Amino acid sequence: MQRRFVPSVFLALAALIVVNLCLIEAGAQTRKKRRSRRAKPAATRPVITNPTIAPAGTEESGDAKIISTADESSAGSDRSETTSETKAATKKKGQSDPEEMQRTINTLSNQVDKLSDTLTKMQENDRTLLDMERLTRAEQRAENLRTQQLDTETKLADLQARLEQIEYAIKPENIERETAGYGSTHPEETRAARRRQLEGERSRLQAQVKLLETNRARLEAAVASADAEVDLLRRRLESQQQQQNNVQDQTDSPAKNPKKPQ
Repeated sequence: MQRRFVPSVFLALAALIVVNLCLIEAGAQTRKKRRSRRAKPAATRPVITNPTIAPAGTEESGDAKIISTADESSAGSDRSETTSETKAATKKKGQSDPEEMQRTINTLSNQVDKLSDTLTKMQENDRTLLDMERLTRAEQRAENLRTQQLDTETKLADLQARLEQIEYAIKPENIERETAGYGSTHPEETRAARRRQLEGERSRLQAQVKLLETNRARLEAAVASADAEVDLLRRRLESQQQQQNNVQDQTDSPAKNPKKPQ
């Protein structure tokens, strides 16, 4: 009976000891967790460091490192292909640049030629308009000068006719005949007064005739100069018109008679 009781007591004591050890260990862990929570340091950011890449074909003392070159080989092949394509494109572009530049130069040259032709035509048109305006003014001037010349000649003819009348009336017999009907007691004085009157009028008429003759000569020279200018401008306009017609014919002839393809 006692032998059976002793093992059960030992078992109970062992169980109690185990339970006490578990409780002690649990309490220690609990205290450790509390301390760790209280004394937890501030979080720091991780530092990322790039590993050193050893160049191909080198060996380090110590542990041997194996580096995979599959990606590098593929990247190198892609880079070489890209480089070759770039060189080919650059070469092609270098070959096409002179042609493109020549085409650009030809285009610009054609544009400059067209602008020059347009400017020349504008200048010719302006010159033609200016000559036409000058011709119109010259014709008007010549017409006005002719009108003045005609008026001067008319006045000169009237004065000359009046001067001839005075020359006829100033003769002594004509003066005596004219003064005979006055019935004056001093006929000599009457004839002398009439002669002085006619001579004064003759002098005035001679001065006017001389002035009109000078004016007529000046007008004749001006009319001749105006007529010469009109003739010159007309010939110039006709020449310009002829040149324009020739250029127009030369321009239209290729369009009317296109060359047949060989």
